[in-house]
Amino acid sequence: MAHTYVAYIDESGDDGLDNPFRQIGNAGGSSKWLVISACLFRQTHSLDAVKWRDEISDKMPERQSRTLHFAKLNHGQKLATVQTIAGKPLRALSVVAAKEPIPKDIYTEKNQLYFYMTRYLIERLSWLCRDHRPLAPEGDGRVAITFSRRGGMQYDEFREYLERLKADASGDVRIHWPVIDIDAVTAADHSKSASLQLADAVASAVAAGFEPDRYGNCEPRYAETLKPITYCRKKKYLSYGIKIVPNNDQCNLDQQQLKMLEIWK
Repeated sequence: MAHTYVAYIDESGDDGLDNPFRQIGNAGGSSKWLVISACLFRQTHSLDAVKWRDEISDKMPERQSRTLHFAKLNHGQKLATVQTIAGKPLRALSVVAAKEPIPKDIYTEKNQLYFYMTRYLIERLSWLCRDHRPLAPEGDGRVAITFSRRGGMQYDEFREYLERLKADASGDVRIHWPVIDIDAVTAADHSKSASLQLADAVASAVAAGFEPDRYGNCEPRYAETLKPITYCRKKKYLSYGIKIVPNNDQCNLDQQQLKMLEIWK
């Protein structure tokens, strides 16, 4: 039987902790934040995702390509992108890592921080699929997950990581496993998947509210525009559609970044 849901995952920022962090006025260095986001929708909408992406592109006839890279759009184009996405039958989820407070000796292995944060994302994907199942009776209730391909990451290793989490008996792993098809976890190129381009827009929109640009400014409007489609449970967004690591009070948020917390109240 076919999957009920499909989820597409992309990120904004990097998981590097060793390089100097990016400073205002300088485009070099590692990002201070890592945002990993998912777009989830019913598999019956899989072909519609191309139409959604093309609807966005049609609003920007001056662009030479339909392929969307949120970071390459101007402010008006970014707003038009998230406004369009916010009107579609999908849900958005994001996990957000503040990298500066993280001790340098914790995530020392390749992709370790990325794996750790993605675990939180998949937990929340599983809760959403479980809770939404009464409204989506088609298929087998499971979700097929596709990542935007990252250089240096082996997706068979990530599937093995999920298998280890599934075997964990400590009770710390809160993934609802009946909806997660580990064998269906795969990767695709951003340029070849309209769905991944939507996930890129979500991740970049959330990151814009936390990661200052070269002039020191954050932009919360993109994330705020996506609030109607952001996963919430019992009217709570934080820890569901938006998960911040470490806790908010440990992230040294400035006044601009605190506006992102106000959005999710």
